[in-house]
Amino acid sequence: MFSLLNNQWVDTLWKKDVLGPGFEQRELALPNGAVATIIRYESAEEPDHYPVAAGADVLYVHGWSDYFFQQKLARFWHRDGARFYALDLHNYGRSLRPGNTPGFIRDLRDYDPDIAAALEVIGCGSGRPLILLGHSAGGLTLSWWVHRHPGIATALILNSPWLEFQGAEIGRRAISPLVQLQAHRHPLAPLPVQDPGIYSRSLSSEFGGQWTYDKRWRPYRGFPVTSSFLNAVFQAQNAVDAGFSIDVPVLTLLSSRDYLQPRWTETATEADVALNVDVVAHRALSLGNNVTVLRIPKAVHDIFLSPAPVRKIAYRGIERWLGGYLNNCD
Repeated sequence: MFSLLNNQWVDTLWKKDVLGPGFEQRELALPNGAVATIIRYESAEEPDHYPVAAGADVLYVHGWSDYFFQQKLARFWHRDGARFYALDLHNYGRSLRPGNTPGFIRDLRDYDPDIAAALEVIGCGSGRPLILLGHSAGGLTLSWWVHRHPGIATALILNSPWLEFQGAEIGRRAISPLVQLQAHRHPLAPLPVQDPGIYSRSLSSEFGGQWTYDKRWRPYRGFPVTSSFLNAVFQAQNAVDAGFSIDVPVLTLLSSRDYLQPRWTETATEADVALNVDVVAHRALSLGNNVTVLRIPKAVHDIFLSPAPVRKIAYRGIERWLGGYLNNCD
């Protein structure tokens, strides 16, 4: 829908976003009656002199119990010449509606309509390079999506992707049948709480961290994990284990260490507290024939929520990688 404002046609489907100036959001109606939300960033600030992502579109997908609030990430991509978009999947963040079960999903492939709707708004197919960027469960979702939809994306960047269970392959294979049975019988049954709040304590400004976010959309101890959600994750991880054939270059960003203990120490501020990073680094090699793994010292689970010096290393790594691959992804 368009209207004439100051002698310019304006798409009125885009509304001001909670992140403030430069950010807008648009609701996406999905076939099943749910909604997703796409967010875009626009700025009059000129890109860098030699932007390595010039002319590209970037679509970011968040992880479990999360939503998009990383303004600095959007500005990084703008400076590098890209049009930046983010997607709050259905039952998450801006897309949550009364009566929704936060994060509920039966199969990660059920996010296909969310992604398709976002790509339609972006104008996928216009000839612009498409860079998909996913964090944690979002990285797992996008990896499976790219594997099943060849010829659409130009590059895939994974930010601490949840490609394997914390207990490694043997643990997933052992408990996956039990989780699948529970998901069939009681899909909304909550599993025992695993998150003691260590990750939030390391990030939130309320506990001395650097970041402020909406606790309704990113609870300190996360949403209750249902058997249905964990089964969806396991099924996707089983598919990764069997091997993908992703047809574009893949960059996997991971911390150089993890901290998976249930008690607080300052180590949590400079390690991944959600994933076994060595296991994920190995599993990333199952995604395709062109996979780069970049390990970043002192990075946290969301690389782009790490302290500024660590983020700088990650941004430079992305730029070097894009400089070598973005113009050679034919």
